[in-house]
Amino acid sequence: MYDLLKTSARRLAAAGLIVGLSALSAAAFDTKARAAYVVDAGTNTVLMSKNAETALPPASMSKLMTLYVAFEALRDGRLTLDERLPVSEHAMSYKGSTMFLNTQDRVRVEDLLRGIIVLSGNDACVVIAEALSPDGTEAGFARYMTKRAQQMGMANSTFANSNGWPAAGHRMSAQDLAILAEHLIEDFPEYYPLFKETTFEFDGRAPSNVRNRNPLLRLGIGADGLKTGHTEEAGFGLTGSALQDGRRVIFVLSGLNSTAQRAEEAEAIVNWSFRHFGKRTIAKAGEPVAQADIWMGAAATVDLVAAEDLEILLPALAGRQINAEVVYDGPVNAPVAKGDLLAELVIQPDELPEIRLPLVAANDVARGGFTVRVTTAAKALMRQILNGPAEAS
Repeated sequence: MYDLLKTSARRLAAAGLIVGLSALSAAAFDTKARAAYVVDAGTNTVLMSKNAETALPPASMSKLMTLYVAFEALRDGRLTLDERLPVSEHAMSYKGSTMFLNTQDRVRVEDLLRGIIVLSGNDACVVIAEALSPDGTEAGFARYMTKRAQQMGMANSTFANSNGWPAAGHRMSAQDLAILAEHLIEDFPEYYPLFKETTFEFDGRAPSNVRNRNPLLRLGIGADGLKTGHTEEAGFGLTGSALQDGRRVIFVLSGLNSTAQRAEEAEAIVNWSFRHFGKRTIAKAGEPVAQADIWMGAAATVDLVAAEDLEILLPALAGRQINAEVVYDGPVNAPVAKGDLLAELVIQPDELPEIRLPLVAANDVARGGFTVRVTTAAKALMRQILNGPAEAS
């Protein structure tokens, strides 16, 4: 357990000074990527952000959005894994990474999904897109992808096609790709294992294109997804995730110079994320953290407790004491019910964003009787007389 060095502060009043030892900071990772974003999924702590909100060409990493829409269709019953879909001339016309589909094919949805994930099939994306498009076209599907992405909080994503083929206006930010990756992992656990498959041989058509391009899957570092990307404009990128000892990290790298540099940077990012940061429990559920003043209550104060175990991510070399501040609007008007959200525990670790954790009332506090109300009012009036209106408030 970590010791919290804290003071209670009331908004609308002067906050107390934070005292204590600062946590030791973790060295910032100096990535060669044009854009990068790394987040600890369990605590939602951003470990790195470099040009993360800049809309850039995502190349094949945008196929993750096509997959998400396909998974939604499977969940809703609009597609089934065994359903066979036709291949249009438009789908067959795409070059680059393909499944070498032709217009005589009718391909199982499950094979198309594996073809997108493992083989990065541009043609497979279009087959899915045309099946699910509101107007039967890939362009219509791209418009739907853009709308759906905005609904999911991806503010810097617009799609011109289903597969990331270079096109004007086809853009995603690193942060948006991380949001999408987390949705894929959390919303579709039944399909997420597909992303760690290292090979897929479809019908023996392309023996040179059977291996997953994700360079981390065979390294034994917990990597289990998600998608690489490369075009001349975008450079080399990877939206990845790794799980070690129950802790998941999601990361996005974009704009690297080669497959070798992508592999090197991605492995280094994963190792850095797990070695230099660790999850820490700073308060157990029900454990008093501070007290809040009560106005006109049967008790003068109420304990503020954690509703559940409070866990945060800290640099691995952090000291045993953490600077923290309890902030609330006070005094709190009675009555108070057990479990009422009354305050926040605010923590500012070095090199990490501010962390705000909820604190709730430990017990009920009834409204005070007539004597309490009269006594409280008299004390407030006396403070006003002695100290002036500002101090009394």
